[in-house]
Amino acid sequence: QVQLVESGGGSVQAGGSLRLSCGVSGFIVSRACLAWFRQAPGKEREGVARFDSSGVTNYADSLKGRFTISINYAKSTLYLQMNSLKPDDTAMYYCAADTRPECWRTWWSAVKWSEYNVRGQGTQVTVSS
Repeated sequence: QVQLVESGGGSVQAGGSLRLSCGVSGFIVSRACLAWFRQAPGKEREGVARFDSSGVTNYADSLKGRFTISINYAKSTLYLQMNSLKPDDTAMYYCAADTRPECWRTWWSAVKWSEYNVRGQGTQVTVSS
């Protein structure tokens, strides 16, 4: 069964850290482009970070230096380490996968939620000031 299951969300004070996990099943992690998206109340969903099938990582410009995306291939798990969290980081965070063979060809700036054919249910992150 093709599935993504997120965990690790929660409530934290500004300046704190959280690590999100996304367990992958039903497809080969190394052959997919995996990404984290987030959506805050009243805002559009945005791409946070991507680990593409060629091994390249991309980040939203505003998050560089604070967030780190990584994969444990042995555990088929995607991670998002989030440090120095701010209240503006409060959102529902989603793990998603684009399993198309050449998903890595899509420029990070052109990544769209609609192209990610496998999606998790989301995990809530709340950062208080």
